[in-house]
Amino acid sequence: MEETTSDWIDRFDGLRRLPGDIRRDLIAGSQVVEVPEGTQIFAPGQSADNLLLLLEGTVRVQQKSETGREVFLYRVHAGESCVLTTACMLAFEDYAADGIAETDVRAVAIPRATFDAMVARSPIFRRFVFTAYSRRITDLFTLIDDIVFQRMDVRLAARLLELADAAGVVHATHAHLASELGTAREVISRTLSEFHRRGWIEQARGEVRLSGREGLERLARSAGER
Repeated sequence: MEETTSDWIDRFDGLRRLPGDIRRDLIAGSQVVEVPEGTQIFAPGQSADNLLLLLEGTVRVQQKSETGREVFLYRVHAGESCVLTTACMLAFEDYAADGIAETDVRAVAIPRATFDAMVARSPIFRRFVFTAYSRRITDLFTLIDDIVFQRMDVRLAARLLELADAAGVVHATHAHLASELGTAREVISRTLSEFHRRGWIEQARGEVRLSGREGLERLARSAGER
């Protein structure tokens, strides 16, 4: 289905107040793209040529350590943009992480020329870009704090609750959860075994079922009670 100018611009709170001439130039200089699930959208060493504003789906941004361990950084959801792409476009730097389409993705691609013109011409567009940037930087500082200071069982409980679908099932392997939390698969396996002993989860191949959600929620809340 085709998106009209108003349709996709109005999905982003910070862009709704763009004046008519800026809106027309932004839509004329951008395009709606579709990316299949599993596609690598960007990789380390690639140049940032387009800012993606997500309309549907999620993109996972992760970094690989020298030992080969994948560390989850953040997700980009519908209605958001990628802060790493923004940083690379502003600084004319190449990517230093991977962006993977976790689902089928539909997005608006704003090429560098259009991006640069909008940043220069429109205070509203600049505010949109830098507001999204500052929010994600705050999220990344929170991630660092979690990794350094929070117990792994608390972090894993919170992430299971976040990733569970409507049926209370997390479709993820131990290795995937380890990547999400920046730790070793063995640590995740030990912690999940303890959750199972407490009656909070049931495990099957490639999934974790939350059978005792209340216990996980109590554990996750304990982070804010320290």
